[in-house]
Amino acid sequence: MSKKQQETPETGLDGINDSLTAMTQKVQDNKKMVMICSLAVVAVAVVVLAYVYFFRTPGIQKANDRIGVADLELALGNDSVAAAQYMDLADNGSYDAANRAALQSAILLYQDGKYEEALKYADKYSADDDIIGAGAYSLKGDCLVNLDRLSDAEKAFKEAIRTSDHNPAYTPFFMIKLARVYRAQNNYKEECAVYENIMKEYPLYGQAHNVDVEKLLDRARLQAGN
Repeated sequence: MSKKQQETPETGLDGINDSLTAMTQKVQDNKKMVMICSLAVVAVAVVVLAYVYFFRTPGIQKANDRIGVADLELALGNDSVAAAQYMDLADNGSYDAANRAALQSAILLYQDGKYEEALKYADKYSADDDIIGAGAYSLKGDCLVNLDRLSDAEKAFKEAIRTSDHNPAYTPFFMIKLARVYRAQNNYKEECAVYENIMKEYPLYGQAHNVDVEKLLDRARLQAGN
């Protein structure tokens, strides 16, 4: 047997050993990586839990306590005191309480005739709810009408209509507000279109709310020249 033939089995065995060694090393490396990843996940979880229990939860409770005080002042008829507390929370607070405080601030400022300030806080408010959110857009529209910013008011009322999602009690109410904006702009054609849609999609609204939609439509048609 040649020398070359004698060395071949050993060389093959060495190759197998090398492969096994490499595989073992990869397994060890993978174990290290898995352990590192696991430790990282645990660390993130600890940070999140610490934030929730030591910062977020107490922060939410504090904000809720603050808006509760403002709600009490409002219930007692102390509107100016309540407004100041709502505005402070809206400006300097966070979480849902601060969001609601922004809307409450906008409502009270609007009632006080401070339309520019009311608009500022209405812009701070964020909601997807088809009733409250739509009402907030409508409030913005009312502020803009009083500020004689009719084009912006038109957009706000359209957003209120969209957000109210065909609610039979609220959507036509916002539509009437939009029609009034068109009328103020002398856009009688669009005013007609709004009233026509109300009569088509919400035929019972006028009777239920004592609004003569047909009469309003006839007036708009006359001025539109139809």
